[in-house]
Amino acid sequence: MSRRFSSSLLLALLPALLFAAPITWAAERVNFSRDIRPILSENCFACHGPDDKARKGKLRLDTPEGAFKRHDDKAAIVAGNAAQSEIIRRVLTVDVEDHMPPADSGKKSLSPHQVDLLKQWIAQGADYTGHWSFQPITSPAIPKIVSADVALSNPIDAFVLARLKQDGLKLSPPATREALIRRVTLDLIGLPPTLAEVDAFLADTAPNAYDQVVDRLLASPHFGEKMAIDWLDAARFADTHGYHIDSGRDMTRWREWVIEAFNRNLPFDQFTIWQIAGDLLPEATVEQKVASGFHRNHMINFEGGAVPEEYHAAYLMDRVNTTSTVWLGLTVACAQCHDHKYDPIRQRDYYQLYAFFHNVPEKGLDGNKGNAAPMLKSPTHIEQEKLDALAEKIKQLEQSLTAPDPAADEAQMEWEKSAAKASGKAPIPASVATALTKQSDQRTSAQCDELRKYYRANVSTIFRADAKTIAELQATQKEIETSIRTTMVMQEMPTPRDTYILMRGQYDKKGEKVTADVPAALPPLPKDAPRNRLGLARWLVAKDNPLTARVIVNRYWQSYFGTGIVKTAEDFGSQGEWPTHPELLDYLASQFMQSGWDVKAMQRLIVTSGAYRQSSRSTPEMIAHDPDNRLLSRGPRVRLSAELIRDQALAISGLLNGEIGGKSVSPYQPSGLWEELMSRADGKNWSAQTYTQSHGADLYRRTMYTFWKRTSPPPTLGTFDAPDRETCTVRRSRTNTPLQALVLLNDPTYIESSRKLAERILSEAAPATDQRLIFAFRLATARQPTLPELDVLRRAFEKQSATYRAAPELADKLLKVGEAPVDPKFDKSELAAWTMLSSIILNLDETITKG
Repeated sequence: MSRRFSSSLLLALLPALLFAAPITWAAERVNFSRDIRPILSENCFACHGPDDKARKGKLRLDTPEGAFKRHDDKAAIVAGNAAQSEIIRRVLTVDVEDHMPPADSGKKSLSPHQVDLLKQWIAQGADYTGHWSFQPITSPAIPKIVSADVALSNPIDAFVLARLKQDGLKLSPPATREALIRRVTLDLIGLPPTLAEVDAFLADTAPNAYDQVVDRLLASPHFGEKMAIDWLDAARFADTHGYHIDSGRDMTRWREWVIEAFNRNLPFDQFTIWQIAGDLLPEATVEQKVASGFHRNHMINFEGGAVPEEYHAAYLMDRVNTTSTVWLGLTVACAQCHDHKYDPIRQRDYYQLYAFFHNVPEKGLDGNKGNAAPMLKSPTHIEQEKLDALAEKIKQLEQSLTAPDPAADEAQMEWEKSAAKASGKAPIPASVATALTKQSDQRTSAQCDELRKYYRANVSTIFRADAKTIAELQATQKEIETSIRTTMVMQEMPTPRDTYILMRGQYDKKGEKVTADVPAALPPLPKDAPRNRLGLARWLVAKDNPLTARVIVNRYWQSYFGTGIVKTAEDFGSQGEWPTHPELLDYLASQFMQSGWDVKAMQRLIVTSGAYRQSSRSTPEMIAHDPDNRLLSRGPRVRLSAELIRDQALAISGLLNGEIGGKSVSPYQPSGLWEELMSRADGKNWSAQTYTQSHGADLYRRTMYTFWKRTSPPPTLGTFDAPDRETCTVRRSRTNTPLQALVLLNDPTYIESSRKLAERILSEAAPATDQRLIFAFRLATARQPTLPELDVLRRAFEKQSATYRAAPELADKLLKVGEAPVDPKFDKSELAAWTMLSSIILNLDETITKG
């Protein structure tokens, strides 16, 4: 009883005790950017932050000048004296009128821990420092780790281990070789390893065996596809325009460019410049112009009643918001209407960025292709190769029509005699007729060539076949050129538009005129930089920009570990999360820039680290100290993305069509979804109003090529947290819902994949049941099942086998799902049983998880 009474009394007296005497704080110094700014940003900045129009009580807490300024002989913060600081009184008072944050703000009172941090910081001098992400990137010293039981694979491990030691943790043992090759193969190419690849790795005892696997995967053409998946989210890529009837567009040539750029390891600074301003580069190539389509992926409205100026403003705001999210990791969108409430981004800054994108001559809809000007025709590599081959053949044949040939030349001279007399009567081209009136020694070389070409193409029986072939090749040439798809690109207007601050973000409420520039809180544009998109793009990847390299390597880290070093990958501002390993983040960012922005080298650095290669097994101690694995006490264990879950099922079953690039395709989808959204359906494929399912090999293409309708995204992918692509996404959510299991159990893609996997089992595995079970399990997980697992699988198969032997009509029904033909050599009941066993394996948590 007395113990409880003493505790209650202490809590009641705590506020008074805190003010009664000077406080002696712990030795560790409070970090303003890490510990204090998040508290102030979350609870105070909305009313006492950067936005002067929303500021209350003339109090500003995001700057030391504002926080230390005295009002009515009081100061919110008195450096070195928590007891005299009004902010402490306000967060602790029980007076409803004075308490902060106010009750009507919707925010909770500060926790005791937050109050203690504020007091400690004030007592230590209330030192304000700039926000961490706005500070210059430096290359931090690599921690010196001396440990007999840890072999550091690369510098990443030193940073990770140094952080783990602060919490009394250590790196986990290495993952098994089976788990490791599956993990890295899924991460680098988005597909599972084949059994041959697994077995080769298990048999390779060379010290650099894993490094060789990594290098092989980085060289795979599928690497570009895997990297492109996240970039399509960031670029808000889709096959329709969004808005109104959500009609179709064709930006597949831009998607191909992204894949190709990753595959050939285009340095990220060039990757950036080409996408934002490829069209503005000196003597820009078709490829560079295609790349500029990044900012034509936004939604476009062609509704008859839409106000063009209103939607044009929306397009420009989308470009500003997307650029800021993708490269700067800043949430600038609220500065459309007012100064940012949390970060030093003024409304003026926003419209200065807006001005960079204000000079694109955007026009209406091209009814044939669905794309909107400006656009250009861009052949694929295959189309270009065909055109180049045709051009070479035509060139060779045309040379044969003009090259010296004594016999042909002599015959031509005889023809000329009679042709000259008849030139006025015969249908000979005027230029040829003119040449015929002149003596051979008086003709120009061009006239000689023209006469020779005309004679051989139209008179000579020897060369006439070549002329006919040329005509046929030229017809093929024209046919290919006509079929080349357009792609939307960026383009500058000859005379720039004027840009104004839009009051409250309204397109028709123009305020002060502004010109293109970057936010004042960040390094300025160089004086000699052009004030256009090219200048902006180069500024984004300049060495003194503190954000871009940090933001990009953080997203790379997120793709491997499930969560970035900064969890809020989209927000590196005051409302974003403090990095778990700030020195590691800066090390990666500085290495990225020093390498020449080498994308593949950065992936290699991460996946060859010991932190990445750890076992993902957890212990109670790890769960207690590092529940979300933010400290990296174990390897990554994350559910696969929507695209990879489907691709893996197709690959394991043998159905996958590995063609790279090309048009979007339409796999299985519940009927009527598109039509339900629309008031009419005109039946034209480009209009994207009627879903027309693909057939044949197109049904089994990688999921990234699925036709993406913004108002009705692929439903099975949405179930696994794929975004709608209406706006930029750089961090997908991860949810667990019953619908996910229902998709894997019932969607035609997964039933058909289970059937084709069953056929592989019966065709490729040894005939014994256990050997077949092991084969199927290894295809999905890369490892051998344990004896208890094998026993469960065996009993499941026996149960399914008995079911389908007793009811063959059920087997018939099951095997009809999907368009892939059933191999008639298999017993239907047996095939159905193995199909259900395959479905179990494809549904395993381990199968759909990277662990």
